[in-house]
Amino acid sequence: MDIKIVKRGTWLYDGTVEKPVDIIALDYDWWYELAKADGMLEPDEDPEPLGKEGYIYYVRFKRALETEGPNWVDSCGHQELKEAIKAAEAKVSGGIKWHL
Repeated sequence: MDIKIVKRGTWLYDGTVEKPVDIIALDYDWWYELAKADGMLEPDEDPEPLGKEGYIYYVRFKRALETEGPNWVDSCGHQELKEAIKAAEAKVSGGIKWHL
């Protein structure tokens, strides 16, 4: 499975070590599918609806820049890219330098 990276950036861990971050676009609710695969869905649980561009956006720190699965995300899903950018920036001190 190829992973669609829509935004890449770097941030400074402890103010000194440059670390990657990215935002990926998926055409499904990653957390819903994980719960479904693990048999952990609530009886009335539904997937998060896709955004108007047909995607849900997720922030990745741990597996940032990996382009092949399996995948892991580090945020909830966001229907708009700008929401995912805000969520990523809220997780680090010192900000993120976006490259793409």
